[in-house]
Amino acid sequence: MRVAFVGKGGSGKTTLSALFSRRLARSGAPVLALDGDINQHLAEALGRRDEPFTAPPLSAHLGDLKDYLRGTNPRIASREAMAKTTPPGRGSRLLRLLGDDEVHTRHVRRVGDVPLMVTGAFDEADLGVSCYHSKLGAVELYLNHLVDGPGEYVVVDMTAGADAFASGLFTRFDLTFLVAEPTRKGVSVYRQYRDHAREFGIPVAVVGNKVTGEEDLLFLKEEVGDDLLTYLVHSPWVRSAEQGRPNGVLEPHNRHALNLLRTAVDARPKDWPAFQRHAVAFHLRNAEAWADRATGLDLARQVDPDFVPGPAALT
Repeated sequence: MRVAFVGKGGSGKTTLSALFSRRLARSGAPVLALDGDINQHLAEALGRRDEPFTAPPLSAHLGDLKDYLRGTNPRIASREAMAKTTPPGRGSRLLRLLGDDEVHTRHVRRVGDVPLMVTGAFDEADLGVSCYHSKLGAVELYLNHLVDGPGEYVVVDMTAGADAFASGLFTRFDLTFLVAEPTRKGVSVYRQYRDHAREFGIPVAVVGNKVTGEEDLLFLKEEVGDDLLTYLVHSPWVRSAEQGRPNGVLEPHNRHALNLLRTAVDARPKDWPAFQRHAVAFHLRNAEAWADRATGLDLARQVDPDFVPGPAALT
């Protein structure tokens, strides 16, 4: 299952991405954490301190990624012809989660219990000439070609706010958790995300964070309603961990909230045809808007009308 954590900047979505990934890993479940935020802090949230994260960013090898994923697909002539939205088809190389392939071997390293892949930071060479979504295209290609099986999890820490809707990446998930603080600013992003997600049938569940009492919880219930799945209380353990000196264990209520997140994810049905429909729709939209002109090709021809990703496509 693919899970995204979104929310206002500072809401705690990176912290919750890390907590959820670690809880999954410690239960024995196969899990991959993926840092898709412009502020690349997921490694630190997972517990990395002074040692560098050694795996190269996914976006730094975008051309190689395209060459590998297009495989022998006759609809994609070259890496230059492959857009970030190009959906898989017959002949494409599909990935198994944490498989023994060059993508996972090159780009994944463990931070504590959790395998981690990073998109890459927005650096000085990008200033004034590109946006962060050019890097997130590598994540979109990765998820488009990933066949995750039952009991497997990909947890993505996404960009802050409604900026996640600047590409089709938001349709790549089985469930999106929107992290909201009990403030007017905290729930304003929820309303933006809810309205955009409903347009495309994307399931969203709200996770309250930094709740300090009954008034905070009542505020979230009034503002969010039935979309509120659960909430986490203010955590001294998280604060101590963020200071580099974790003391004790995560509070029982917060551990229970993380269990509820997993229950909600596991209850979602896997809809491979919907994934492909969304991938094709956004590919055609991008082709018409800019990609046809950029490549000089008719990228609609890359769509394999009879192809559906999923376990059956692996054979």
